[in-house]
Amino acid sequence: MSKNKIQTLKGFRDFLPEDAIKREWLIGKLKEIFELWGYDPVETPILEPLEIFEGQIGEDEKLFYKFDDPGGRKVALRYDQSVPISRVIGQYNQQLPMPFRRYQIQPTFRAEKPQKGRYREFIMCDADIFGVESSQADAEVIALLLDIYKRLGFKNIKVYVNDRKLLKGIPYEAIVAIDKLKKIGTEGVIEDMIKKGIEKNKAREYLNKIKSLKPNQTINDIFNYLEKLNYPKDWYEFDPTIARSFSYSDGPIWEIVSPDYKAGSLSGGERFDGLIEEVSGIKVPATGFGLGLDRTLEAAESLNLIPVKKTVTKVLVTIFAENTVDSSIKIVKVLRSAKINTELYPEIVPLAKQLKYADKKGIPYAVIIGPDEILKNEVIVKNLLNKRQETIPIDALLTQLR
Repeated sequence: MSKNKIQTLKGFRDFLPEDAIKREWLIGKLKEIFELWGYDPVETPILEPLEIFEGQIGEDEKLFYKFDDPGGRKVALRYDQSVPISRVIGQYNQQLPMPFRRYQIQPTFRAEKPQKGRYREFIMCDADIFGVESSQADAEVIALLLDIYKRLGFKNIKVYVNDRKLLKGIPYEAIVAIDKLKKIGTEGVIEDMIKKGIEKNKAREYLNKIKSLKPNQTINDIFNYLEKLNYPKDWYEFDPTIARSFSYSDGPIWEIVSPDYKAGSLSGGERFDGLIEEVSGIKVPATGFGLGLDRTLEAAESLNLIPVKKTVTKVLVTIFAENTVDSSIKIVKVLRSAKINTELYPEIVPLAKQLKYADKKGIPYAVIIGPDEILKNEVIVKNLLNKRQETIPIDALLTQLR
């Protein structure tokens, strides 16, 4: 490979430590909240048989990464997590307790045009309830979604809710177009429908019909549930133009946005009762959402909600000289036993070089132990953030660093 080709493919990314740490922070917070609500983790393979995705996604099937594997089987990279989990429910139906709550945080792949907040490989964070027909399940996953953004520190958040049952009688091509209303406007939607073979008058009729819809009892029940959980009333709203382009959506549908983040919705979800039966032949009601890690991370970062951290290391233990190596190693063992993330500098070089390394990496503390400190049973603790240092007894080191 020539040197000018050493780069990622378009729409794919590397994450150096500072960015990877932010992503791990968010993933950790999401896992914590999912499990607080009683959801268990699930993982599925990165490759699935192509046939389980075909006919399930709608017009976006053109975005599949698909190919023949070495055995001649037609396969696809994981496009979403709803279709694979539908296979799982069918395959392990007798082993799973119902209702079954699951969360899944894994990469998905779509061959679409990269843009701000949208990539060809990205992490999806899904949560679903299986085995419950009641709208209370829809209300719970929406409430969980709101709780996630609340706990992340978002102050300005809103979920728009609709029900695909209200759109009965409107062709799927029109629904897909109307779902883009906020992005492309009324005339853009009409033009999109015309391109899909819908007559202009009929297109306007479909759009006007959808705009005039009123919430049904299912949506009112969802809002009553959210009210009982004390979510502010301005955090949720009926929006008949929310349509969700997935062809498997067949009940309540929703999207979460933050007015403080202009790049698009942060998350969306739907009821998909028919998908499991379509994929596996077993009828199991299902509802849930997919949260885009990149969008949520980008929005949280723009609002200064993410802790700034360049490294996971808290302490660098330096090596003063050949005859102090053993003492440095002993300190490292003590700190790691106390679960303090600690590095030992891996070679004997001038102390200034070791401290420069720690400073560049963003390590907040350096511990220095030379011959004088060994004799006095002391160490020097240098705070690399404020450039102050003090000499303390070794016995006080853990207390100081904690």
